[in-house]
Amino acid sequence: MSRKKIGEILVQNGELTQTELEAILKLQKDTGLRFGEALLKRGAVTEEALLRALSKQLDFEFREELKFEDPEGFFKQLKTSFFVKYKMVPFAIKKNKIYLAVNEPRNAPIEDIEIIFPDYEIHLVIATETEIYRVISENFEGEIKSDLAENHPDYDLFSTDILETENILEAANDAPIIKLVNRTISQAVDKKASDIHIEPYENELIIRYRVDGILYQIMSPPKRLQNAVISRIKIMANLNIAENRLPQDGRIQIKVGKKDIDIRVSVFPTYFGERIVLRLLNKSDMNFSIDSIGFIPQDLTLVKNILSKPNGIVLVTGPTGSGKTTTLYGMLTHLNSPKVNILTVEDPVEYQLSGVGQMQVKPKIDLTFASGLRSILRQDPDIIMVGEIRDGETAEIAVQAALTGHLVLSTLHTNDAASGVTRLIDMGIEPFLISSSVNAFLAQRLLRKICPHCKTSYKASTADKKILKISKDIKLYHGKGCEKCLNIGYLGRSAIYEILPLDDELRRLIITKADASEIKACAVKKGMKTLFQNGSERVLSGETTLEELVRVTGL
Repeated sequence: MSRKKIGEILVQNGELTQTELEAILKLQKDTGLRFGEALLKRGAVTEEALLRALSKQLDFEFREELKFEDPEGFFKQLKTSFFVKYKMVPFAIKKNKIYLAVNEPRNAPIEDIEIIFPDYEIHLVIATETEIYRVISENFEGEIKSDLAENHPDYDLFSTDILETENILEAANDAPIIKLVNRTISQAVDKKASDIHIEPYENELIIRYRVDGILYQIMSPPKRLQNAVISRIKIMANLNIAENRLPQDGRIQIKVGKKDIDIRVSVFPTYFGERIVLRLLNKSDMNFSIDSIGFIPQDLTLVKNILSKPNGIVLVTGPTGSGKTTTLYGMLTHLNSPKVNILTVEDPVEYQLSGVGQMQVKPKIDLTFASGLRSILRQDPDIIMVGEIRDGETAEIAVQAALTGHLVLSTLHTNDAASGVTRLIDMGIEPFLISSSVNAFLAQRLLRKICPHCKTSYKASTADKKILKISKDIKLYHGKGCEKCLNIGYLGRSAIYEILPLDDELRRLIITKADASEIKACAVKKGMKTLFQNGSERVLSGETTLEELVRVTGL
C-alpha cells in the first residue's frame, strides 16, 4: 500500500485547500523546489503543520516539546557540530535506546548516527527547528554552543532576557540588541536587499527583506525584544524614542565592510507597535551609466537621440519600485558635462550626483515640487529633473519650462507609455501643450533575472507557447533554487522598456484627444515594442522566466 502524499494529508487535515494545493504543485514544478520548501515559501502552512503531516506520512512521532533527559551527562561528552549541521539533537537516553529529534528526517544521516551510538537503538522523532535549537541552547555548554552560534548565529540573541528591565533606552543600548540590529542590516546588505521591514503583530515580531522586488520573511525574534529593537533603530536615526504616536522619518549612514550604506528610516505607528521600514541605498554598488541600466542596443540609440534634443519633456512612467529614478539618474549622468547647468528637485535625494545641483522637497516649509521647480527656473538651468509630476501645478510649470528652451526630465505613475498623455490631460494640461512640449514617454518595469548558478531548461508547454504567440517547439528556462539565490531561483533584476517618441502623426492624435489605446496602436504600427514584447525577448533569450514576465506585466 503506497503512502499518502504530504499534500493529500494536509488537505485531509484541513490545513490546505485543493486550490491551494494545485497552486503549490505548480510553484514546485516551476521552481524545482521540494514540496515542503514550496509550501513554506508561499506561506501556505506553518512549519508545525507540515511536520505533523510528514510524521503521519512516515509514521514517525511528532513532538511539539522535547523533554531533555540525560541524568548521567552522556550527551555532554559528544562532539556536537555534526548534530547542529543536520538540525537534530539527542534529548533522552533510556536503557539501550537514544531518542533523537530531527527536523528533516529524510536527510538524517542514519548510518553515521548508528556509528556514533554503536551500542544503542536509535528512536527518531520529528520536531521543529526552533524546538531543537532551544534544547541545544538550554542544555549543552561549550562546543555545542559555539557550533550553534556559527550555524544559527541569532540563537544567542533570541535567548536573552534583556527586556526584563523597564529602561528601554538601556535595553536598546545593550550589546545583544546592538548585535541583532547590526546583523540584520549587514545580512540585508549581503543578500542585496533593498528594504528591511520590521513588523510587530499581536504575538510576534517579524523581520522581512525585500530582495529583487519581493518580500521574504527572514526571522522572527521574540516579541519581548520589540521595543528595544525599535528604540535602537530610532537612536541610530537620531529620532525621538519617546514619541510612539506619530510617524517619523530619519536617516542612518553606516559602513558594512567596504560598502557605504545610506539608510532611509520610516517609523509608522500601528495597533501592535511601531512598524519600521529601512530603505538601503548602497552608494558603492551604484552604476548610473545609461549604457548599463538595461537598454538593448537599438533602444539605447533611440534614447540617446531623444536626449540629444535641447528642449522638451521626457517622461519615465511606471509603478512604484519600477526603477524610474535609476533611469533618470542614468539620463542625467549621460547629459552631465561642464558645458551645461543641471538642477533637480527630488523627494528625497537618493544619491548625490557630482556636478549636479540637487534640491530636496520639504512640504513642512512649503517647499514642494511646484515651488522648487519655480525657483529652479531662476537659476539659469539647461536641464531640469523633477522627481515626480504629481499635480497640475507642477505639470504646468514643467510644460512652460520645456517651451522656453529647457530639457525637462520627470516621472509619472502610469501603466504604459501611451497612458502618460491621458494622465497629463487629467491634470489639466491642454492637449496642444502636451503635443508641443513632450518629446517622448518611456514606460518601464523590472524583471527578476534567472539565477545563473541553478539555471536549467525545460520544454515549453502548449500554454507557454500560446502566451508567447509562438507555434514551434522551444526551450524555456527557470532557476531551481540554490544557496546563491536564497533558493528563490532568481538573482538580480533587469529593466524592460516601452519607448514612445512623439512624431507628427502622434502629435496630431494627441491634439484630437485620441485615447491611450489609439495612441498605443499607432505607436506599435510604427515599430514600438510593448513592455510584453520587450520582456518576451528576454524570456526567449533565457534571461528571465515566463512566469516573471506575466507577473510583472499582468498579461
